[in-house]
Amino acid sequence: MAKAMKKQVLGRGLSALLKDSKEDIITAKDKNAEKLVGSIVEIDIASIQVNPFQPRSHFNEDALQELANSIKELGVIQPITVRKLKGNAFQIVSGERRFRASKLIGNKTIPAYIRLANDQEMLEMALVENVQRENLDPIEIALSYQRMIDEIKLTQDQMAKRVGKSRSSITNFLRLLKLDPIVQTGMRDGFLTMGHGRALVNVDNQDTQLEIYSKIIEDKLSVRQTEQLVKEAKNPSVKTEKTIKKEAPVYISKAIKDLSTFFGHKISIKTSGKNKGKIEIPFHSEEDFNRIKNLLK
Repeated sequence: MAKAMKKQVLGRGLSALLKDSKEDIITAKDKNAEKLVGSIVEIDIASIQVNPFQPRSHFNEDALQELANSIKELGVIQPITVRKLKGNAFQIVSGERRFRASKLIGNKTIPAYIRLANDQEMLEMALVENVQRENLDPIEIALSYQRMIDEIKLTQDQMAKRVGKSRSSITNFLRLLKLDPIVQTGMRDGFLTMGHGRALVNVDNQDTQLEIYSKIIEDKLSVRQTEQLVKEAKNPSVKTEKTIKKEAPVYISKAIKDLSTFFGHKISIKTSGKNKGKIEIPFHSEEDFNRIKNLLK
């Protein structure tokens, strides 16, 4: 009942202003613009266009459905932000996930903050707000930063101030765009972390980069192991002491699962030579230690 009442009251006068006004409100100088900007209005979803400057190119369907279920129960807690177009039309600045999720459950309206902006301002707002608020993957963030440089003509220092990041952080993201497209896709799909990407970007040879990328996927290498491979790839004649661990013998690989089940923890086995090595059994408290000790009796 409370949610229904809120929807009826929310922006009632402003909604009428939008629909009934004979003079269109497009810029801050237009009549009644001051009543509109920054206000929350319940807007018809059918009158909203998606953002052509949206940095996010992929929306996880499961996560979108979860958000839709939440909106069905609680409503849209945080209004989306839109800009006013000609007539009774709007374009999303931020909040496309909330918009899509609302459409998914058949909502006809959605609460929104209204802003007035030209295309240049729209691009800047969309990029800055999405980088700050959305959980973008590293490549999407890097592409957003690059668009700020190419289309808004921001320097890295200016960009750092706009998004609240250090200049070195901006540089690290932009360097990821030097990676082979296949590696970039791997990062976007979640197979690699930004740490893996930052290590791989130091490999200039594309074939070598892809070889290391394949090894990371196949052997599930950590960032530190990847850094070691990169170091050895750049200096093939010099092998450092920290080498990538070799694949354990079959009899050890088969035993790890059984031992882990027996002790109730993930067991680590490190080999140091032919049929030599050590077994590490972790514990998390005195009680846990005593439990493991009793198992060994």
